[in-house]
Amino acid sequence: MTWGQAMFEKISRSWELAKASASVLNSDRELLVFPVVSAICVLVVLATFMIPAVAFKLFADGYSVGSLAFAFAFYFCQYFVIIFCNCALVSAAMIRLEGGNPTVADGFNAARSRIGAIAGYAAIAATVGMILKALKDRDNNFIVRLIGGALGAAWTMATFLVVPVLVAENVGPMDALKRSVAMFKRTWGESAAGMAGIGLACFVAMLALGAAGFGLAYVLSLVSSALAVLIGAVTVLALLALAVYQSALGSVYSAALYRYAVDGEVPRGFEGLALEAPRR
Repeated sequence: MTWGQAMFEKISRSWELAKASASVLNSDRELLVFPVVSAICVLVVLATFMIPAVAFKLFADGYSVGSLAFAFAFYFCQYFVIIFCNCALVSAAMIRLEGGNPTVADGFNAARSRIGAIAGYAAIAATVGMILKALKDRDNNFIVRLIGGALGAAWTMATFLVVPVLVAENVGPMDALKRSVAMFKRTWGESAAGMAGIGLACFVAMLALGAAGFGLAYVLSLVSSALAVLIGAVTVLALLALAVYQSALGSVYSAALYRYAVDGEVPRGFEGLALEAPRR
């Protein structure tokens, strides 16, 4: 098989993986509640920290011990609510993949039972997030920013299965991270293909929607500014809805990949798709 053929096969499989995840998600729209709650909580946390930061000019003179502690608290709270809601979504998705009919309460109850491990992992993620942000700071030279970007991509891939591990196994955050890395090595091909497929599909959809919506708003602005604003607002809401859908889609796929890596069986809704990289 030539390089071009292998690349075409990889892209084709990634689209199929994205479609299978969408099929599972569409069978239970309640799963979309979790990323919506996550987005609302993130906005609340952002406002809670931004208002005092601006009011007291905490970062006006650069970073100090106090401002760094404030920044870490912000990162921790942001990561905590995101990871907590992702754990709730993945827990519900696993019930669906096993043939059950999960409720929103099932997901949040499962996440609440693992709140200690979630908090521990949020602290790790916050620390790594601050380090990566420092490396990718615009004042750094190109090489440092490049290293920061590469490390960020590696961290994203290494932690792709942390949430399923946290909700399905009685382990701490460090062991969950180690388990995620080990399983990613086994399924790296389809982990990357799934992430790329879902990301590409949603990016194309957002690009098309944005171009159509804002293009129409521009045309209508020549006739009615009020109508143009309305169409623009509807387009923004539709793009936010797509972002929510993408988040849920990625979580469903990570749950399916975890279940396959552990049990060796293709989960319900993913029959016929190769989820594991070929063994050599």
